[in-house]
Amino acid sequence: MSFKKLNPILKEAIENQGFESPLAFQKEILPKLKGGANVYGIAPKGSGKTTALIMAIIHKLKAEAFEDSPRALILVKDKQATLDLKEEFEKFTKRTDLRLYCAYEEYPLDKQREEVYYGVDILIATPNRLNKLYFMNSLHLGQLQLFALDDAEFLVRNNFHNDVLRVTESLQKCQYVILAEEMHKKYERLQESFMFNAHKVEVK
Repeated sequence: MSFKKLNPILKEAIENQGFESPLAFQKEILPKLKGGANVYGIAPKGSGKTTALIMAIIHKLKAEAFEDSPRALILVKDKQATLDLKEEFEKFTKRTDLRLYCAYEEYPLDKQREEVYYGVDILIATPNRLNKLYFMNSLHLGQLQLFALDDAEFLVRNNFHNDVLRVTESLQKCQYVILAEEMHKKYERLQESFMFNAHKVEVK
């Protein structure tokens, strides 16, 4: 697919970033993400995985804020990863009123609980901090439309597997996306819990 079928505000942001056409991986994965499928996106660094996810989320949320509860949630490995991803999102959300928020351990929990309460559309979080906020009833995820793991290798290297499962078990139906450089058995096993009927998009 081309970028022409995306939200007009998003399309303008893409053009401002100098992107003329999707990369090979993005051509494969964007239609599936737009269609609402659960997707494994497997490709090397530099293939445009994260950018495709950002575009798909902004398009799915119609490039506009809505009420107070997060509608997209992306889990990443640590504080720096949350801040880096937020910075990447902001390249495409400047002309929108979408609210981005990072939740990570090195920030006072009480402050995060208060700040999230005032409304967020896209939440970027570490697994541990997400669990604390969610199970302290500081997050309402009833309107969540997309749940993603970006650079999902952290599931393999760290003991975050159970943190992810605990949250997904409590969610109503939404779209799930896992992005990684290589497929791993741990990702495959998630088909038993939430990656039902997932499509696999792989570029080597």
